Amino acid sequence: MTALPAFHLAVPVDDLAAARRFYGGVLGLAEGRSTEHWVDWDLLGHQFVTHLAPGGGGAAGTSTVDGRAVPVPHFGLLLDPDAFHRLAKRLRDASTEFVVEPTLRFTGEPAEQWTMFLFDPAGNALEFKAFTDPAAVFTR
Repeated sequence: MTALPAFHLAVPVDDLAAARRFYGGVLGLAEGRSTEHWVDWDLLGHQFVTHLAPGGGGAAGTSTVDGRAVPVPHFGLLLDPDAFHRLAKRLRDASTEFVVEPTLRFTGEPAEQWTMFLFDPAGNALEFKAFTDPAAVFTR
């Protein structure tokens, strides 16, 4: 069996209209198939699904990374630096509240990266990051 180079991720949300405003409007993702219980989104070629679930999502806690408390669990995407900064601007223009503002971390190290954390309307934690050197994603 050969896998496609993409992932499928599903998260709980408590309001599909709010999910549509955030994922479609703020993040600019294209909407795919949907029912009254879920919506498929094109997350840069990956299938991302918001499922209606009482209580929605939410982080269970935090973990310290480079001196900052980051929400756990979280998911996100690796972007190139230009796409990262365009998305950061789009989020700022939408008055998004960040858990961790767009910032450069691990400065001068092989894993130097731009990162930002935020919550969707249901409380699901998102991280977007861009490595200064894309080849260093798994460098130790």
